[in-house]
Amino acid sequence: MTTTATIRMARTEDPTPNTFRARLGSAFAMFRNAKSITGLVILGFFVLIAIFADVLAPFSPTQVDNTARFQPPSAAHWLGTTHIGEDVLSQVIHGTRGVIVVGFLAAIIATVIAIVVGVVSGYVRGWKSEGLSALTNVFLVIPGLPLIIIVASMFEQPPLILIAAVLGITGWAWGARVLRAQTMSLRNRDFIQAARANGEPLRRIITVEMLPNLMALIAASFVGTVTAAILGLTTLSYIGVIPVNTYNWGTILNWASAQGAFRQNQWWWYLPPGLCIAAIGVALSLINFGIDEYVNPRLRSAGERARAMKKKGLNVNDAVTVVRSVEMPTTRREARG
Repeated sequence: MTTTATIRMARTEDPTPNTFRARLGSAFAMFRNAKSITGLVILGFFVLIAIFADVLAPFSPTQVDNTARFQPPSAAHWLGTTHIGEDVLSQVIHGTRGVIVVGFLAAIIATVIAIVVGVVSGYVRGWKSEGLSALTNVFLVIPGLPLIIIVASMFEQPPLILIAAVLGITGWAWGARVLRAQTMSLRNRDFIQAARANGEPLRRIITVEMLPNLMALIAASFVGTVTAAILGLTTLSYIGVIPVNTYNWGTILNWASAQGAFRQNQWWWYLPPGLCIAAIGVALSLINFGIDEYVNPRLRSAGERARAMKKKGLNVNDAVTVVRSVEMPTTRREARG
């Protein structure tokens, strides 16, 4: 009986599951506001389109319909056709996959490098810290777009993985700089000093003690890198660096520009990919704004105050409190009387 009771008490008093849930909830607390949720919904929509592009596209992106050239949107072709009768909707759907793959792959590469270089250079001291900081400064001034053009010109058909790798390698420096500054402020905190005094290795101090406190900045750096990578890919595709047979939104705009769609006002060819670029940019910006609101205490308190005022039915934009006016007597006799 005593052993059974002891086991039951140990199970009920074990705080590990609650602690894990609390840490998991606090790690994703930055995505609980309305801005982040809206951005995640829009981004998730494009991710689903990229995954199920083969199912959602009504035609193959290279299928030609000679009887429907330069056709405006219709029941057969919802977003019209190109100069040789290709379905624009199918090209936009298949082009989403390349944009999402390059954006996320470049962001993963850049974020991993930024975490390793930024956190390590912020924690260690001496020549190691200064050397990693100098390496970060070098990559800050390296122009990414010309480097990608040079690398792409070395291949007849550069794969998207290569473009994503170059975008990731040239886009990690800003995130590393921010993480280094935040790590330098964390390394003097009491819990870091206690972990160092207990003899914990550097690997555990960084992964267990520091990274949970840097999750908001890491998420913001990841979102910003995705945005930069998508814009870089579409720009390279539009100017013709990436082969035009690799479908993404930039190559669709390249074909539209080359065939005079802008001059002839064939809006159904260039407007859908342009709106898709704008929509995914808005989604990533909303996610970044939500993370910024979570990280910045002033923005977080302002957002909580605004939500509380909305629940009470008050206008958030009212800067002056309405006070009821009372007529005062103008003369001394009226005041006495």
